Amino acid sequence: MPLTAETVLLANRSEYSPRALPAAFNQIAGTGSGLGVPAPAPDPVFDSRQRPGGMELRVPPAVDPEPYRIGVGDVILLATPNPGNTVEQLSGLLAAQNARQGYTVQDDGAIAIPTVGRVEIAGMTLEEAEAQLFQSLVSNQIDPTFSLEISAFNSKKVSVGGAVGSPRVVPITLTPLYLEEALAQAGGITVNDQDYASVRIYRDGTLYQIPLTELYARDSLRRVPLLDGDAVFVDTAYDLELARGYFEEQIRLATFKQTSRQSALSQLNSEIGIRRAALNEQRALFNSRLGLGAEQRDYVYLTGEVRTPGRYPLPYERSAVLADALYEQGGGISALSGDVRQIYVLRGASDPREFGALTAWKLNVANAANFLLATKFELRPNDVIFIAEQPVTRWNRTIRQILPTLNVTNTAGNLTD
Repeated sequence: MPLTAETVLLANRSEYSPRALPAAFNQIAGTGSGLGVPAPAPDPVFDSRQRPGGMELRVPPAVDPEPYRIGVGDVILLATPNPGNTVEQLSGLLAAQNARQGYTVQDDGAIAIPTVGRVEIAGMTLEEAEAQLFQSLVSNQIDPTFSLEISAFNSKKVSVGGAVGSPRVVPITLTPLYLEEALAQAGGITVNDQDYASVRIYRDGTLYQIPLTELYARDSLRRVPLLDGDAVFVDTAYDLELARGYFEEQIRLATFKQTSRQSALSQLNSEIGIRRAALNEQRALFNSRLGLGAEQRDYVYLTGEVRTPGRYPLPYERSAVLADALYEQGGGISALSGDVRQIYVLRGASDPREFGALTAWKLNVANAANFLLATKFELRPNDVIFIAEQPVTRWNRTIRQILPTLNVTNTAGNLTD
């Protein structure tokens, strides 16, 4: 049957499922642990039993923005409208304003104002802090004409690290801090391959993940609000080694100081190492068995006028085409002896009731445009690819076989004479 665009479609309709690689080739070691720990730890991103087709999206739960609450370390600036009259009683207050010096919220949550004393404002919004200061000034019989602002935000922070231009700690101010703003303040994301990069957010013992391709495609993901204590890490691969190292540092410095959680992380590292070793062993065993011919494999066979006759193994998890076998295994058609007008693919019937039935697909590439069909014709197990010889080649071979006989006859005649 001649190969045309229509018959190629017909041939490709025959049922065939390429053999799949063992599960060990579709798993990664740095995935979830089943270990029980007394305190929460970063949640796994991937399931160890199956590598996802794409990186998993794990978005932090939605939170409603809240007013900024003053914390320890914040610098508060009190401003008076103008000097004179009763305001002069606030000499310390005026000095702070005139010299642009603020009041730092100390570890007990209070600020110390000369002539007024200590005023506790930690945990309050600006409005609540103004009311508290107003009452303190009135209680000390001082004109409560002032304005309050925060000149330095030091109590609430988000750390940003990984594949960014300038890893840093980003403060949270009066306005909510969103993910895209934190990344921009850290110099932006610096990765070459977005398909294998993700932004991981560690919050309250849980690890969230946003693939970089999703981050750039959806505005809602770029506007994820960040909270005090969040750690943002831009990871450049499926492997959790860098992310785990980063979060271990965060754990040591800030969050997980308990010995039990450090022990849990050590167990997690050991488990990942065991899984990685087991996966490598399974893969090496499969490759060894494959090299020894102990694994089942589908083949097609090349014969006739090809440079390298032999068998061509069909690839795993995808279909091969005629051109693959001819030029990857066979080395191409012999230019001296092969007849490009007679390229055959011999295929037996898959139905046992039609045992012995054979279909011969013929491809003529004397017109080079027809060779495109070879890049679309899918191979099936046990196909035989045959390249016929040119007529002149057949004649030459016949002559070479006859010549020894003629020489023997002439020699015998000479001996008789």
